[in-house]
Amino acid sequence: MTDFIRTIAVDTLVDRQPTRVLVGETPVAVVSIDGEFFAIGDRCSHADVSLSEGDVDGCALECWLHGSAFDLRTGAPLTLPAIEPVPVYATRSADHDGITYLDINPTPLDIAKGHSS
Repeated sequence: MTDFIRTIAVDTLVDRQPTRVLVGETPVAVVSIDGEFFAIGDRCSHADVSLSEGDVDGCALECWLHGSAFDLRTGAPLTLPAIEPVPVYATRSADHDGITYLDINPTPLDIAKGHSS
């Protein structure tokens, strides 16, 4: 399994507000919900626009352009017009020099299609 990459200080995240980070060269939308962290590919599978500019509703991230919503846990599309999932990534929080960071594994999980890695 690939190592996790340190991405952002946890205390800079605003609850239920998506934040765009780069994991290597991959844009990822990070969402904190009541202290639980989610990392999902930052490109809508329907319109190829940034999901981090969208809104969080429950445990879904809605694309701002056409309203497709994606499950933050699986990346599966919940509403049309999107029909393809977006990647999701494993996260963990880790302390370093007195700051808690969110680390993200750069290898997408394959759970939207019913598989886990």
